[in-house]
Amino acid sequence: MSITPERKQALITEYSRVEGDTGSPEVQVAIITERIKNLTGHFKGHAKDNHSRRGLLMMVNKRRTLLDYLRKTDGQRYLDLIAKLGLRK
Repeated sequence: MSITPERKQALITEYSRVEGDTGSPEVQVAIITERIKNLTGHFKGHAKDNHSRRGLLMMVNKRRTLLDYLRKTDGQRYLDLIAKLGLRK
């Protein structure tokens, strides 16, 4: 359900704006998106796992909040990120 440290580091290097950037909205959204994809796959075999479903909903809301912030502050970065991640809108 969680991501490996190697995968997390790969996401950080791919989406970071400058060297050592781990806190920018782009990096946070990319990591949360990866975790959401993993949990979505988990629910294919565990449909009644409501405790994990609650965590999934919290992650989706957190990602939405970060994306709203990014859209409000810099629209072009927002559009680039959702295109790169393959998210809607």
